[in-house]
Amino acid sequence: MTFSIVGRDARTGDLGVAVASKFLAVGALVPFVQGGVGAVATQSYVNPTFGPEGLRLMAGGHSAEATSAHFQATDSGIAHRQFGLVRADGTSATFTGPDCHAWAGGYAAPDVAIQGNILAGAGVVQAMRAAWEAGRALPLPRRLLAALIAGDAAGGDRRGRQSAALVCAGPGRGYGGLTDDWVNLRSDDHPDPCGDLARLLDTHDLLFGRPDTTRVLTPAELAWLRALLVTQGYAPDLPQGDWDDRTEAAAWALFGTENLEERWVPGGQFDPVALGYLQARHAGRTPDRA
Repeated sequence: MTFSIVGRDARTGDLGVAVASKFLAVGALVPFVQGGVGAVATQSYVNPTFGPEGLRLMAGGHSAEATSAHFQATDSGIAHRQFGLVRADGTSATFTGPDCHAWAGGYAAPDVAIQGNILAGAGVVQAMRAAWEAGRALPLPRRLLAALIAGDAAGGDRRGRQSAALVCAGPGRGYGGLTDDWVNLRSDDHPDPCGDLARLLDTHDLLFGRPDTTRVLTPAELAWLRALLVTQGYAPDLPQGDWDDRTEAAAWALFGTENLEERWVPGGQFDPVALGYLQARHAGRTPDRA
């Protein structure tokens, strides 16, 4: 009913799951991720207890294979189940019960487990594996999504498309750096859920990404920003010249309103991604008109 990939970035320790299915809101049942512990995809007549139980076992020291063996030994419906596991140490496992609907199967290697059932064929898993291996330089969410899109392009769920999800965690990756919970995106009922998930990830990266580089605004850009801040009501007026405390307070308020606070840099430095977004969003007042 579903195809998924569970993965770990060996460079960063990030963990995640990407999944798609002809099933409503697949993200509500299949993916489970805990930073520093592991990730689980549970599918095919899904046993949703495998998620929290698998994370509990792996946190307690079970390898992915030992966790898989526990599920096989304790679930009376195991013949219909399918799941994939990756532990924080990179050990992995995939399991496909003999009564899963064809085509069904999977692939596991260090840092990755890929699995699917009711697929167009074995080529779905093969395409996902090729995309995963080709995407080593990508951040984990992008690498997982690339593999999911490759599986979808290879035929995916042979019943059609309906939903997809992407869940990732990593050390301090969460909002404000306060949690490990990083990406949690779902396209619950859509004619192109993998494409919709790509759109959502682009938006997530814009709003929750952190600056890679910063720079000081040019005089024209600073004049444009001040004009925008006054026009939008963030300050009654602002002085000309160098960056000052009043401009900083008004700019911080603008960033909060635009949900760009993760891209905020104090002291007059600016994230080029945030600046480009603001210029496009408020195109009526571009720097050359300030």
